[in-house]
Amino acid sequence: MNIEQLREYCLSKKGTSEGFPFDENVLVFKVLGKMFVLTGLDSWEKGEAAVNLKADPDYSEELRAEYSSIRPGYHMSKKHWNTLYIDEGELETKLVLELINHSYDMVVKTLPKKLREQL
Repeated sequence: MNIEQLREYCLSKKGTSEGFPFDENVLVFKVLGKMFVLTGLDSWEKGEAAVNLKADPDYSEELRAEYSSIRPGYHMSKKHWNTLYIDEGELETKLVLELINHSYDMVVKTLPKKLREQL
């Protein structure tokens, strides 16, 4: 997976926008204004691809126990966010896409009903 594939996949999800709310390096994908994916562009340029994804706390623990390339969210709530180190070669693209879907779904389910119905 490269950064363009990540970008295209995230933007294909309903209600998704992209932006740089923190600085010119951190690309953030939001669903109806709520973050579900963050990634540092400089890490991709260095060949150290990583993404932060929201996850159910119990599922986060399972993932971290199973994969050494999934760790508590870097600069995020360690309970609700994971960092996936894609460049380490352990994580298949299919799993990364599934975890992006999980992150998106976790955020969508917290949205008010009226907003969820817009999707």
